[in-house]
Amino acid sequence: MEKSPARGAAAALEVTAEQGDPEAQFDLGCAYDLGDGVPEDKAEAAKWYRLAAEQGHTQAQFKLAQAYYYGDGVEKDKAEAAKWFHLAFDEAEAEIQFEIGEAYAWGRDEGDQAEAVIWYRKAAEQGLDEAQFKLAYAYDCGEGVEECMAEAIKWYQLAADQDHAKAQYYLGNAYRIGTGVEEDHAEMVKWFLMAIDSGLEEEGDQAEVYFHLGQAYDQGKGVPEDKAEAAEYYRLAAELGHVEAQFRLG
Repeated sequence: MEKSPARGAAAALEVTAEQGDPEAQFDLGCAYDLGDGVPEDKAEAAKWYRLAAEQGHTQAQFKLAQAYYYGDGVEKDKAEAAKWFHLAFDEAEAEIQFEIGEAYAWGRDEGDQAEAVIWYRKAAEQGLDEAQFKLAYAYDCGEGVEECMAEAIKWYQLAADQDHAKAQYYLGNAYRIGTGVEEDHAEMVKWFLMAIDSGLEEEGDQAEVYFHLGQAYDQGKGVPEDKAEAAEYYRLAAELGHVEAQFRLG
């Protein structure tokens, strides 16, 4: 029987991994983890992750930590998981710290939001905008930390200043309704326009932005009253399914 390309690649990878190459060991661990070219085998995955991790391979350290955290291929051991998470942290930049936060936030069962916040903060303090946004949202909703709008606004602002579209949207909303800041429609318009320019992705968020910009121009709040401009923003919101914008247009 002819060997499949994936199985052939895994066989070649194993030769390199057995020679001690940490990148190959990590890749082979991933192959066993996912059943890619070899039978899925979590214990074998953990074995190769460990070999790479012991050579300082950051992603392997992180994967091994996850294995211990969830008990995948090894006996569940949160102390051992913490050890490897911290080793990964010592080797990593803010992106890995953020991913550790995500692992805690979206872990099995209900996750561990308090632990996630600890790691989001580490990454946020190094300037990672997505971590700053997640930390802001945690303070906003009281997830894993006591609700505090002043802290939420602080971190939304830092992420927004780096053109994080979702943070700009949330900051604009805060100015719209006066949550954590004084109500200020000019600031709302500024941040909503920046969110669109920064590539705000979710259509529901876009529709809300367009609708409230329409209202601002319709009522002259934060901008000079301009019915034609208002109608254009209402149209954009309506095209995205915003019911009230559709009603305003008649």
